[in-house]
Amino acid sequence: MTDYQASATAIIKAVGGKENVTELIHCSTRLRFTLANFDQTDLDTLKKVPGVLGAVIAAGQCQVIIGNDVVEMFDAVNAELGMLDAKKHQNKQKWTQVALDFIIGIFQPLVPAIAGGGILKSLLMLFAMLGWMSDKSSTYQILTFIGTAPLYFLPILVAITTAQKLKVNVLVAVSTVAALILPDMTTALTAGTQFMSLPVRNITYASQVFPAILCVLFYAVLEKYITKYCPKAIRIFFVPLLCMAIAVPVTLLVLGPAGYIFGEGFTAVILFLFNHLGWVATALLAAVLPFMVATGMHKAMIPYVVSSMSSIKSELLYLPASLAHNMSESGTCFAIAIRTKDKATRATAISAGISALFGITEPALYGITLQNKRAMISVMASSLVGGAYVGFVGLKAFALVGPGLASLTMYVDKTNAANLVHALWGFAISLILSFILGLVLWQDKKITETDDQKAMHVIGSEALTAPVSGQVIALTEVNDSVFSSGVLGDGIAIIPDNDELLAPVDGEIMMVYETQHALGLKTAGGAEILFHVGLDTVQLAGKFFDAQVQEGQQVKQGDVLLKFDLAQIKAAGFDPTVMMIVTSQSQQGIDLPTVMA
Repeated sequence: MTDYQASATAIIKAVGGKENVTELIHCSTRLRFTLANFDQTDLDTLKKVPGVLGAVIAAGQCQVIIGNDVVEMFDAVNAELGMLDAKKHQNKQKWTQVALDFIIGIFQPLVPAIAGGGILKSLLMLFAMLGWMSDKSSTYQILTFIGTAPLYFLPILVAITTAQKLKVNVLVAVSTVAALILPDMTTALTAGTQFMSLPVRNITYASQVFPAILCVLFYAVLEKYITKYCPKAIRIFFVPLLCMAIAVPVTLLVLGPAGYIFGEGFTAVILFLFNHLGWVATALLAAVLPFMVATGMHKAMIPYVVSSMSSIKSELLYLPASLAHNMSESGTCFAIAIRTKDKATRATAISAGISALFGITEPALYGITLQNKRAMISVMASSLVGGAYVGFVGLKAFALVGPGLASLTMYVDKTNAANLVHALWGFAISLILSFILGLVLWQDKKITETDDQKAMHVIGSEALTAPVSGQVIALTEVNDSVFSSGVLGDGIAIIPDNDELLAPVDGEIMMVYETQHALGLKTAGGAEILFHVGLDTVQLAGKFFDAQVQEGQQVKQGDVLLKFDLAQIKAAGFDPTVMMIVTSQSQQGIDLPTVMA
């Protein structure tokens, strides 16, 4: 079980310390850091922290992939960080990083509300299609209103996230945007109205995104400068009064129409590409989604999806392509779980496969796909085929949520029952094809040992098994001159992947070090072997180590000699490499070949 507090400390250290963090948010699988200086981030160290599946710098953020435990890890990191100064060193960021961080900061928090409402409406339509509920009933109507609310009041939700991102008064910003969607305002705009003799364009602002963003941006500028020059005695009411009185008319006359045109054009461009490239666009997008998700660039699609949902009430490129990709990740993981002989890989594959089946692919990507070329080929090939199918049939999505088994109702179309059938076929094609490809292509990684490393497994007539599972490396590769120089004797080193040190041969325990991180064994043939867990782990003073044997105890090959907490040792910043060194040879002529550099 992950120690979230220890991991949180290690994560903060790897991103450059508390002073380098200006903001922290999280999505469904990632911690998203806004940093003062991204050059201070140590991605390699981040990836080794227990509970971390991967780490990238993308979209103006340092994204730490956690997976299903993201909420628990966020709480631990947030508690460790305390209060943040979001404006500190902000000028050190590139404008592109600031812009991407701003966009994601606005749209990412919207997803749960939009997804919840969309899935509720799709479930209601499915119930109506199956005859389980009448779409004329008052219950159906009320539940439909609930599902419609997030999209209808999208300007309000956008006003909240934009104001929070800009660090301005949220309630005043919301009140300003709310004026745009007042029923009386809508009626006045429909009838045709003017402001100070200037014509106001008739635009329905309900469900619109970009007018609200521009409105709050303008409000933020007003709040800053009016507050600066306003007397403190009247600031509490005078600043909101002026900001609202100026921002709403300017939005109605200029910013609102500009945002509306931009939103319509944004969606039109995507639809133009889809209409001209057709299923090819969906297929190619599905095939490259592993790389987009890995770098976090798939989040750049959210503004388009939200805009599409608000304008044409559906989306027919990104979410259908995501269905093909998600199921391909799942099928490949399940196939690997069957084929692999490695217990750790099997456990990861099963967990990741289930997550991907329900629409969360990061555990699969970082735990399996990105680490294995064969898995990547399986995922990309099946995503391409599945994406081609859903693109060819023109699959439409009606809710912004990760496509998966539990959210298939997002493809329910009240006017076209075949849309859900196409989604089921796309689901099955991607899942089954990736499963078959995974079974055919998968091969466990083989740890190749040099001849001198193999020789270490035999001392005279005694055959030794590995004392711990993991990657075997030459002793010369150990990052400690005492061991790598061979001054203590010849041997091997293993980068462990479990928490138990086993007896490689029958023998007697000669010594258990007081901090329990090292012990000695004398084989029946007379060879003396030293086991040392980790580098500089003596500094832990026995913490995270639990010896299972005592001095003078007889042990058999395979007996547990020592248990240690691998995750905690890593989190504490120590190299966990295990050394097995023959420190002396008996008078019986046991000969250990020299380990070559």
